[in-house]
Amino acid sequence: MEHLKIQNQPITLVDQVEDRLLTYFREHDLRIGDAIPNELELTSALGVARSVLREALSRLKMMGMIETRTRKGMILREPSILGGMKRVVDPRILGESSLFDILGFRIALEIGICSDLFHNITSKDIQELEEIVRIGIAFENNEYAPISEFAFHSKLYEITGNKTIYEFQEIIHPVMSFVKGKFKSLLEPINIRIKQEGGLVTHADLLQYIKANDEAGYRIALERHFAVYKIFVQERAHII
Repeated sequence: MEHLKIQNQPITLVDQVEDRLLTYFREHDLRIGDAIPNELELTSALGVARSVLREALSRLKMMGMIETRTRKGMILREPSILGGMKRVVDPRILGESSLFDILGFRIALEIGICSDLFHNITSKDIQELEEIVRIGIAFENNEYAPISEFAFHSKLYEITGNKTIYEFQEIIHPVMSFVKGKFKSLLEPINIRIKQEGGLVTHADLLQYIKANDEAGYRIALERHFAVYKIFVQERAHII
C-alpha cells in the first residue's frame, strides 16, 4: 500500500488521519461495498499509532461510512446524509440563535415542498391524513400534542418521496417540542392574539386545502399555520 504522509498542520492528528482516509477513498475511486485496507496496513502507511487510526475509523463508522463485516473486514457503505446531524442536534445544548435558525429552516423547508406534496399525493395519502387529523389531540389555541404534531407533518414529508426530507422531520421534532415547552408562556399569548384576529390555521384546515387540490391556498394557509413561530422569533430578537 502507498505511503499516506501526514502533514504538520494545526489540527489534531486524528483529524488529519480522518481527512487523509477520505482523500484516499476518493483518489482510489472506492465505491459502496468495496473493501478498504485493514488496520495494520493503514497504520503502517500513515505512520501513526493504532489507537489514533482506530479513533479516526470510529468517527467514520459513526457517520455510517464504514462497516465491519465478518470475513470481509472493513467496507465502504453509503452514509446517512443527516446521520451526523441526528447525533449533534440536541436542543438542550443549543443556544437560542441555533434553535431559531433550525426552526426557520423547518418552516422554509415545509413551504418549499408544497409542489412535491401536491404532485405526489394519492387518495390513500389523503385518507391517512384524515385519520391522523381525526384522532389527533388538539388543545386550545391550535396547540397539538407532540405525537399528533409529529404524525401530521411526518406524513406530509413522507408524501414528497424524498427520504432525506422525511429523515429531517425526525431531527426537527425534538427541537420543536423543546421550543414549545421552553417558551410556552411566550407562545401562548401570540396564539391567542392570532386566534382573536381569526388567523389560526389548524391541521384540519390544511387538509381541506389538500383535498381541494388548492396548492396556492395551501401555501398561504401553511404560512399562517407557522405564523406563531415567525412572530415569536421576531419579537424575541428585539428583546435580545
